Amino acid sequence: MESFHKPIKNQKALMKFFVFSSSFFAISLCVSMLLLAKTKLVVDMSSSLQSLLRVSESDPTTTVDHLVFGIASTGTAWNRRKVYTKLWWNRKPYNTMRGCVFVDTLPHAENANNNNDGSLPPLCVSEDTSQFPYTYKNGQRSAIRVARVVKETVALLNHSGVRWYVFGDDDTIFFPQNLVKTLSKYDHRLWYYVGSSSEIYDGAQVFGFGMAFGGGGFAISSSLAHVLAKVLDSCIQRYPHLYGSDSRVYSCITELGVGLTHEPGFHQVDLRGNIFGLLAAHPLTPLLSLHHLDNIDPIFPNMTIIKALQHLYEAAKVDSQRLLQQTVCYDKRLSWTISVSWGYAAQVFHNHLSLPDVVRVQKTFKHWTRGTALADQFTFDTKELHTDPCRRPTIFYLENLSRGEDGIIISNYRKSIQNCSSNVAPEVIRVASSKLELGIKQLLAQRRHCCDVLPSSVSDQMEIAIRECKEDELISMQ
Repeated sequence: MESFHKPIKNQKALMKFFVFSSSFFAISLCVSMLLLAKTKLVVDMSSSLQSLLRVSESDPTTTVDHLVFGIASTGTAWNRRKVYTKLWWNRKPYNTMRGCVFVDTLPHAENANNNNDGSLPPLCVSEDTSQFPYTYKNGQRSAIRVARVVKETVALLNHSGVRWYVFGDDDTIFFPQNLVKTLSKYDHRLWYYVGSSSEIYDGAQVFGFGMAFGGGGFAISSSLAHVLAKVLDSCIQRYPHLYGSDSRVYSCITELGVGLTHEPGFHQVDLRGNIFGLLAAHPLTPLLSLHHLDNIDPIFPNMTIIKALQHLYEAAKVDSQRLLQQTVCYDKRLSWTISVSWGYAAQVFHNHLSLPDVVRVQKTFKHWTRGTALADQFTFDTKELHTDPCRRPTIFYLENLSRGEDGIIISNYRKSIQNCSSNVAPEVIRVASSKLELGIKQLLAQRRHCCDVLPSSVSDQMEIAIRECKEDELISMQ
């Protein structure tokens, strides 16, 4: 009997093994399929997200032709301030810029077709806003008209293929090539509100750190702008108590669920006097705009404000993306620290300063509002001018620049301000660089360039070469 039942037992064990193996295989197969599906889903979602976050490769590159500008002015101010717009509007290589200057009334003896040569945008008379309430005490109800520039700019006819709407004031200057390059980081088909805050802490605190200050300029993607234009009038009815136009635009964009994308290249310039410190330590990003030009000193010595700005635009023509980009190197033999803010100024510190100290903004300017409790508080890192003049830098301003046949750009900076007679300094700093061409990845993670102090055959001249840093190179005296 035992020999008879043994095969049966073996057969049952075999069947159990077969069932177990089949079940294990089936479960493994299901798990594998689920994991594969999940992986595919993650990959698909990642790919979709990446395509949403950035403009797809099949899209043509964003150009100035994809931008439309809405500039706020008045009939009384435009004749005086249009010289600022003329600095950047339709300048070579751009001669097809689109947009309008919105005024309350047409300037005296002018009409909307007064700029036939294309050197200025056409004039558009704003719509009546008397039906909108305004209750801010001692404010200006023109803020409602200026806020509606967004709606009226979107409503302009014959503007096809728009990707971005850009807004500013009549005393705002833009750097169009840098603006195009910066906005190309973002997908215009998504809802973007791009701008920057004020330089002064109390201004940002009162109006909101998440608000793009209008004078510094801001950009709205076309997809968001069209929706905002539809709801703007009904939205601003709820905000009669707000002070300015940008507060109204910000509030309505916030109601649509969109936050600010911060681009520090936009500059509100809520400052007065000498803004050298701000420009000489520009953020590591392309310069996009400057504002409040009537309230600052000429940015180059011995020039009018317009001549000084024209001088800056000469540098922008040669290498717009490198403009104001700060590079720091060291003369170890003399223990000097040299800072070059390309296209604007160079500084020689007659001592060793670490890079974090050099890139802090020197407080050469005054606060926008006098006598406030927060008059000394700013929204960026600052440092006081040294009490000892001999510890202050010798300053060199851009004199001229040229590009050689080999593509190397030479910019010369001449000594202008020497705070201490005992400090020996060259008369000219000569800087060699190549044109800066930032790709999208570099814009997203820009790295400061390095420089070298080169031997000079001219006794009163310092030679500097700007270059990309090596992978593990530190910008330091050591």
